[in-house]
Amino acid sequence: MALIAADLLLARGQSLFAVFLGIALWGLHMGLTQGVLSALVAQAAPSRLRGTAFGVFGLVTGLAALVASVLAGVLWETIGPAATFFAGAGFAGLSLIAFLAIPRKLGASG
Repeated sequence: MALIAADLLLARGQSLFAVFLGIALWGLHMGLTQGVLSALVAQAAPSRLRGTAFGVFGLVTGLAALVASVLAGVLWETIGPAATFFAGAGFAGLSLIAFLAIPRKLGASG
């Protein structure tokens, strides 16, 4: 939700304060997610393949970032800067909905 709020502030912010608040929320999002993603990779990979798992994770996230950056650039140039951030908020919202739709197991996993 921090990323959605950040994107909306960056899309519609009319003041320097709003822009800096959007940047701070984006940084909060990064701080809340990056460590969790790394922990998930470390937990899911067998110890003998952990390095490979992190390499694949880096490759996949890098390719996704490349595609997202190209799309952001196209939106920025063809529609305008606000469209880029609205699209980011939309994708983040869709991701949140998909995450909430994943069934959860109760209790500790073994």
